[in-house]
Amino acid sequence: MTAAVPDTRTPAGAVRALRSTTAVRERAQQLLARARAGASHAFAVDDAALSVAARTVAELTRQRFPDGRIPYHSRWRHFEAGGVDRAGQLDALLGPVDAATRARAQIDLALVSVLLDAGAGPQWTYREAASGQNFSRSEGLGVASFHAFTGGLFSSDPLLPLRVDAAGLAVLSAECLGDAFQVTADNPLVGLAGRTQLLRQLGEALKAQPDTFGPAGRPGGLYDALCHAAAADTEPVRTIAAHHILVLLLNTLSPIWPAQNTIHGLALGDCWQHPAVAGEGLTAGWMPFHKLSQWLTYSLLEPFEWSGLRVTGLDALTGLPEYRNGGLLIDAGVLRPLPADWATRSWSAGDAFIVEWRALTVALLDELAPLVRAELGLSAQQMPLACVLEGGTWAAGRALAQRLRNGLPPLNIVSDGTVF
Repeated sequence: MTAAVPDTRTPAGAVRALRSTTAVRERAQQLLARARAGASHAFAVDDAALSVAARTVAELTRQRFPDGRIPYHSRWRHFEAGGVDRAGQLDALLGPVDAATRARAQIDLALVSVLLDAGAGPQWTYREAASGQNFSRSEGLGVASFHAFTGGLFSSDPLLPLRVDAAGLAVLSAECLGDAFQVTADNPLVGLAGRTQLLRQLGEALKAQPDTFGPAGRPGGLYDALCHAAAADTEPVRTIAAHHILVLLLNTLSPIWPAQNTIHGLALGDCWQHPAVAGEGLTAGWMPFHKLSQWLTYSLLEPFEWSGLRVTGLDALTGLPEYRNGGLLIDAGVLRPLPADWATRSWSAGDAFIVEWRALTVALLDELAPLVRAELGLSAQQMPLACVLEGGTWAAGRALAQRLRNGLPPLNIVSDGTVF
């Protein structure tokens, strides 16, 4: 049975329509077509540079994964930083539990870690006592959040430290989070207060929805909610569509996102206004991304698969519109910013220039992916977009940034720790 088309004349219908990767792609493609036609005041597009960028990504993918076994772009890669098998460490700490219990703990960890994964800033580092290694940026945030989780920071029960629950998040303070992340005046973390507030708002959302997250309000309740739906599957292997994971996240966690992005008081999350975006009804002018929710979905693929479920439709998700993928397109010459002060001024997430950059990133990643696969001789089934990103575009964006600006992104974006 086909789902009813949302009535975009109503706030609820408009929000539902914008909580879809179909809307993300369609509107991103609008802005790309506009830029290609020379109608954008923000960016010009050099299509010839796209094939050069694809070769750069393919070459790096070969270097990073010479055996051709490319994993998903996922938070679990950051838990492997420094060659340490932290997923294995978590397994050991959990002990001989069943697959569902293990999956709930993995989902708890992945969800809070992803929400803490906005840009750390250039000065912050984390020293891991056990390995003696220092980590920064996404790897540092991943390692720090792993140890905060295993140390019980997000649990309200000292006897059950390996979990996240609503009561534990309700009492989380910036000081405690800062201590766990080794934040000092000389080791500042961008957006610490914003990250803390995001997790506290997560706790409120978990508590408010016991049917999904259970009486304790655990992110791991997503496992039970989705497995209950999958239980009616008639195939021998139970399956879950990747987009179903994303939609459940968007529908249940929408209250935690920036409050200014609303339609008649209904939160939109990572969805921003751009004057050139066409749409029906109340969706006109809105450009959705749902970047952190999609990053979270990518990061939940493995816990579901490890538990014995099969996740289908991976390419329904989009590429992630953040400063590594978007930076690759600027640094590789695919996108040429047009404002004279683009590299020197400070931008905010809601600026039309940034909204357009992110939209063009989504649309161009869809065009870049088949070019990368062709360079590597792989099919879309062998190398879904989740693997193109990991192989990949994110790493190539970081490598070019390192070569050109000592790792800094090409744009100066003022972050509150909830988007970038």
